[in-house]
Amino acid sequence: MKRPKPKKIEKKRSTGLVKGKLDIAKNGFGYVSVSDRPIDILIKRDSLRGAMSGDEVEVSILESRPGKRIEGIITRVLKRSQLEFIGTLQLNKGFAFVVPDNQQFTKDIYIDEKDCSGVTDGDRVLVRIIDWSERMKNPQGKIIEVLTASRTNDLAMKEILLQAGFPLQFSEEALNESRTLSGIITADELAKRKDLRQLLTFTIDPFDARDFDDAISFQQLQNGHYEIGVHIADVSHFVKPGTALDKEAQHRATSVYLPDRVLPMLPETISNELCSLRPHEDKLTFSVLFEINDEAKVMSHWIGKTIIHSDRRFTYEDVQEIIETGKGDHQEVILCLHRITQIIRKQKFEEGAINFASEEVRFILDENGVPIDVMVKQSKASHQLIEELMLLANRTVSEYAAGIRKNKKSIPFPYRVHDTPDIDKLKSFAAFAARYGHTFDLSSPEGIASSFNRMIIKSANDPAQEILHTLGIRTMAKAHYTTENIGHYGLGFEYYSHFTSPIRRYPDVLCHRLLFSMLEKEIQPIPQLEELCVHCSERERKAMEAEREGNKYKQVEFMSKFLGDEFEAVISGVSAYGFWAQTIQHKCEGFVSAQDLLEWDEFKFSESDYALVGRNSKVTFQMGNVVTICVVSANLSRRQLDYAWVNPKGGKKKIPVKRQGNRKKR
Repeated sequence: MKRPKPKKIEKKRSTGLVKGKLDIAKNGFGYVSVSDRPIDILIKRDSLRGAMSGDEVEVSILESRPGKRIEGIITRVLKRSQLEFIGTLQLNKGFAFVVPDNQQFTKDIYIDEKDCSGVTDGDRVLVRIIDWSERMKNPQGKIIEVLTASRTNDLAMKEILLQAGFPLQFSEEALNESRTLSGIITADELAKRKDLRQLLTFTIDPFDARDFDDAISFQQLQNGHYEIGVHIADVSHFVKPGTALDKEAQHRATSVYLPDRVLPMLPETISNELCSLRPHEDKLTFSVLFEINDEAKVMSHWIGKTIIHSDRRFTYEDVQEIIETGKGDHQEVILCLHRITQIIRKQKFEEGAINFASEEVRFILDENGVPIDVMVKQSKASHQLIEELMLLANRTVSEYAAGIRKNKKSIPFPYRVHDTPDIDKLKSFAAFAARYGHTFDLSSPEGIASSFNRMIIKSANDPAQEILHTLGIRTMAKAHYTTENIGHYGLGFEYYSHFTSPIRRYPDVLCHRLLFSMLEKEIQPIPQLEELCVHCSERERKAMEAEREGNKYKQVEFMSKFLGDEFEAVISGVSAYGFWAQTIQHKCEGFVSAQDLLEWDEFKFSESDYALVGRNSKVTFQMGNVVTICVVSANLSRRQLDYAWVNPKGGKKKIPVKRQGNRKKR
């Protein structure tokens, strides 16, 4: 057998060892980020040594020529990001192996004979690695679950979660801890808190929500002002630092929302029972009370631990109907809150926030999780009511923590920050937006924000211009967690943190712990907080990737019933290999190959114009153009839709439906 060519790299002299986190790109190459290096270290395929995306690794840096990218070889995996895998069982006499589906993971997982009861050869199983010391050739695992083949889509969702590094089940230690927790509120605990159970209090959530982590209270004060309370589930009361529950929550860092399920950050005993602010139950909360006048100005605020009693559970639809009709339970309170929050919202945009109100596509599923319809959710006044109050609470606790830090500079705090846009990216985008009649002021961050808002208002309800919103978001920096506050550009806030969703976000738990220690004047710094912020940001990105993959799977599953049908679509992306188009009716994206367009012309890619241009016909496929497409293939295993362009002038081409070819994925 020929020696693989990449092995030659090992002849290069090592210049030292470093530790970092590995990310593997779609081309199979790895990139290791190291905290004190501005540029990631390149790891070629044959130098990955079985490491996977998200793993913490030790890297031997190879000698390189000046001007060349630094390369390395992974020498050790220090910490695995994924310990659970789905695979096929190969049963032998006295032992078994599981062959993982994930092709990144090249090792079969050994299963001891004592863990093979009740399984048969060829079973699809969920396995967890329990031991993989350096002396072992293969990792040893334990079968957690035998997976039935009754629902392919269920298995696909589980694979998406696992590949993103989210375990499907909680550890026994965490589950046992959660079972010992009690929701009984003792007299001692009550004495430590402000009792707000007499206030009118309610929750507003999606109709299918089960974990209610925020509630609103309202009362009119004698001076004519309003007291509006934002009450957040006191998760930190139950989840203590260093416990198995805390370690599990820290590792996951976030709940993951797929089209047919939620993978919670905390066991359901906590997320749906103990901490969920369910109606007609006394609950422990961390609250911010605002005294607000009739012009929506905050006159004063109070922060502290409380106990509340929710009187009513509203859905967003309930509240929206009250806002639109003026009728319903507590309509005077709802209408007052609507008026106040709309004033706050208007002021926010006047002060520099960007109004990126994106649409959310939700699939209507049958009892087997198969999509039968698509619903496009838009941000309405009921959503904005809750959004503005949560933003106000987040901003207020962040400003309080920053004030404390002025005197205690050694106390880091987990801020949520968003940097100003990259001007070079913006110049390209501004030139493209100008073709649709939008002008951009790039002279200052304030001018950029104002330009974005003008564009969004002007292009509203125009499918051909919706792509401008998506492109605009791509030019922006990504928000993330850090102890170094630089402000939040998109919101226009100097100080901002996450405080309002501790059931589903670990940074909020950290915020609660630090905030309480500040209020008690017994400030206890959280060790390695910046590293925790980096971890939470990375987990958030992985959760978003999983959510996109889950939505893509459902798109393919849904559109498979429309093979051969034609739809209007907006071109949503362009490359040298073809273009992507999103159907206007269903918001489902597929790929049109440049190879298939050769029937009419040869197309050249113009990167500056975001377009494919016909060499002879000058027919142009540009981002934002509306075209007619035909659905020709729906490949669930690749989560990919193939479309064909329907020439409005007709032609001799016959569209080959159900074609299965190799396609480039964006």
